Amino acid sequence: MTDPAPASMPAPPYYAVVFTAVRTAGDNGYAETDERLMKLAADQPGFLGVDSARGANGLGITVSYWRDEESIAAWREHAEHALARAYGREHWYSSFSLHVARVERAYGSTRPADQ
Repeated sequence: MTDPAPASMPAPPYYAVVFTAVRTAGDNGYAETDERLMKLAADQPGFLGVDSARGANGLGITVSYWRDEESIAAWREHAEHALARAYGREHWYSSFSLHVARVERAYGSTRPADQ
């Protein structure tokens, strides 16, 4: 397993799609579908990366990064993604929110491994 690290992004501007959700009990096929969709998203034109975290209380935040709004729209209309969204509303999420934002500035830091 690799060490966790934030997604590496190009210089702004680009877009962030922030999906925050509270999961229902049980897996109900979520893990398998999530893995499949992450691979599909990575193959989409304009996809830049993803960061995701989930707490023990079921709250999760996934931020996907995209080159432009057209890339986001194309992913939203992807047939398999559309089916998963519909299934998720019925089976995986007790609540969710989605925000799309243009990233104007970005910076970060990585501590050397020997510190």
